[in-house]
Amino acid sequence: MRPLTETETQTLFSKLANYMGPSIKNLIAPPDSNPSTDQTRMSFRLGNQNRVYYCSDYLANLSTCVARENLLSVGTCLGKFTKTGKFRLHITSLNVIAPHARYKLWVKQNGVMPFLYGGNIVKAHVGRWSEDCPEHQGVVVLGMDDMPLGFGVTARSTAEVRRLEPTGIVCFRQADVGEYLREEDTLFTTT
Repeated sequence: MRPLTETETQTLFSKLANYMGPSIKNLIAPPDSNPSTDQTRMSFRLGNQNRVYYCSDYLANLSTCVARENLLSVGTCLGKFTKTGKFRLHITSLNVIAPHARYKLWVKQNGVMPFLYGGNIVKAHVGRWSEDCPEHQGVVVLGMDDMPLGFGVTARSTAEVRRLEPTGIVCFRQADVGEYLREEDTLFTTT
């Protein structure tokens, strides 16, 4: 595990900022943490197969004692860098992104299963939506009971959605919790 380089950090933060906005600074130093303790300060580490992990500095320092080929993961896997240098978020990052999300989209009960099976969200399935959400903005998708279901990118702005027909696509799916079942063979593989 090694710290991220400057370009990797910039790529990661630009991707996270698309979903979290200015509250991204709360990932590094949580607001309820004491700055003198190393256990509450968080960091990003690059592990095997270009996967980025989010963990405490204390845990990251302890992981240096283990050989890289013997270390499976440390902390929460946020995603991985592709061969072209772009960053792709995994569904495992949902627990990190959801509490700090800038824009949220709530799905009605009849739209939960189509979303969890990998479909996009149509207007008929939207229960409510954060106000003034622009087009092509990252959103966290929640059930009506505020349970995080996944995340995606808006297809249209809030103003355009009001004039849209019920079958029009509102949000393109990026990841959903159904991936834990659909991709269980490949989600956590190391080879």
